[in-house]
Amino acid sequence: MKTQAQQLAGPLSAAVANLCVGLQPQVSPATAAGFREVLRRLSAPLQVAVAGRIKSGKSTLVNALIGRRVAPTDVGECTRLVTRFQYGTVDRIEVVFTDGRKQVLPFQPNGSIPPDLGVDIDKVSHVEAYLTNAVLRDLTVIDTPGLGSLDAASVARTEALLGTLSHTGPDSDSAGTDSAVSDSAVSDSVGLDPVSRNAVAGAEAVLYVVTQGVRADDQQALAAFTAATASREAGPVNAIAVLNKADTIAAETVEGSNGDTWQAAVLLAERQAHTLKPRVADVLPVIGLVAESTETGGFTSADADALRRLADLDEATRETMMISADLFVSWECDVPVGTRTRLLEKLDLYGIGKALEAIDGEPNITAGALRRKLLDASGLDGVRAKLNAVFRSRADGIKAAAALASVTSLAAASGDPNERQRVHDAIEVLLAKPEAHQLRLLEALTLVASGAVAMPTDLVEEVLRFGSSPDLSEQLGLRGRPPQELMAYALERAGWWRSFASFGATPAQSRVAHVVHRAYFLIWQQLRGRR
Repeated sequence: MKTQAQQLAGPLSAAVANLCVGLQPQVSPATAAGFREVLRRLSAPLQVAVAGRIKSGKSTLVNALIGRRVAPTDVGECTRLVTRFQYGTVDRIEVVFTDGRKQVLPFQPNGSIPPDLGVDIDKVSHVEAYLTNAVLRDLTVIDTPGLGSLDAASVARTEALLGTLSHTGPDSDSAGTDSAVSDSAVSDSVGLDPVSRNAVAGAEAVLYVVTQGVRADDQQALAAFTAATASREAGPVNAIAVLNKADTIAAETVEGSNGDTWQAAVLLAERQAHTLKPRVADVLPVIGLVAESTETGGFTSADADALRRLADLDEATRETMMISADLFVSWECDVPVGTRTRLLEKLDLYGIGKALEAIDGEPNITAGALRRKLLDASGLDGVRAKLNAVFRSRADGIKAAAALASVTSLAAASGDPNERQRVHDAIEVLLAKPEAHQLRLLEALTLVASGAVAMPTDLVEEVLRFGSSPDLSEQLGLRGRPPQELMAYALERAGWWRSFASFGATPAQSRVAHVVHRAYFLIWQQLRGRR
């Protein structure tokens, strides 16, 4: 077991792994086999699904996050399939068929997955892409087909990924819900075969990609993910949205932007965050195309030289060319049309404008420094920071709670009430330990975010703050305040929630309130220890 524990995300995952090992001799062979699968997933990296509508720029964003242009972005067979990008010692592609067969393929000479695989994709479950990329050591990225596509099979694959995780949480009975669903029932409900389900149903978090308007099916997809992962940290704990193609927003249509495109994107993202609340932790603006070009080696020194030549054009010519993409490539100037077309494909008009501004301010700027300026303008660093804050920093708790949910579901599916009670009692013992408080807190966040426990709006917002950031002052809603003020507030709120748990709360609310009380008290202890 020591070898297994060394591969786990942290102490909570190790505790759940030990629970599974201890329970295996006490359950049926079928349940024990399920526990072995839980152990395997516990030792795997956190799995994040990138989902969204068709043509929202999901694959472009995947490439930017991985730092390699590996996911096809043009319409082709692969854009209709679920593709998992994970760490491997040798770069390779495995096409996994619905009957369990696998076919190994090489990457294209340019390092990307072939747009056409040369197989009958109706018989393909999904694609596994193994990359020697350090980013993927602790994070598996799952690229999904677009929702809203005319291709029903592609939509089904995405919905299957977002919806095959239906499991009851570790304490669903005491929370007032009892809807455990067996693995076979889940498979039947979404039409996904066991092999495929086993491969793609491990998404423990979602990065949801939206464009300018949040549509009804965006809301439905996020709601489905939240419902499917209830008590598996759905909502603000494991869902982030990004407003992609931020450069296409017409700044004049967004009040308060003062004509600035990026400011308009920030304001629109804030509004979308309110619309999608509490389904997601935040909505962040990003320009996926610029991020991909600058992070995957697409932006070259030749591109920098071409931009310098554009910067040297007279002001009137530059202004005219920057009015539209058509004018940018068709207007007569000394920079060849082919060069301008290539720049447009890599940066679009907004990115080109930002590059020209940087060159105007620093005429001798190097290609590397210019690339950095463009990366900053893309918003990718903000997305990465939020991924780290919401996903990576909580990977241990997210994976541990997901595993407990699966363990509960497996026991319920066995049909043996004694086995179910045995597993339930073992989980209760684990959750009663002080070090398991994070699991209780994640469960409380999920119950409140999903609406399983109804609370007044102001209390919902207060609870969900614990899932917004690892920073203590932000969890308290008092960012930047002095430690003494933070301590006093944490202690005051701890007392309030303890009183609320005892007087006036429903049983389900009281359960959440006790967890929130302890969360405040632990924050007070941490702040006190820093003095």
